[in-house]
Amino acid sequence: MSEQQQTKPISELGYEQCRDELIEVVRVLEQGGLDLDASLKLWERGEELARRCEEHLAGARKRIEDALTARDDAEE
Repeated sequence: MSEQQQTKPISELGYEQCRDELIEVVRVLEQGGLDLDASLKLWERGEELARRCEEHLAGARKRIEDALTARDDAEE
């Protein structure tokens, strides 16, 4: 995980970027070997990434539901 990627604001990351970075965070944490402070910072970043992924998915779900509702309304 590059330093630039880790310091980029999560709000600027797309779903795939968040997901990929989250996978890397989990891999590094599972590997171990970090001191407590580094582990906590990485875990916090992972929590934020997971939350952002959920936001992206909720937004996609809403767009699909809206499109289906619009289609159903047009068919009536």
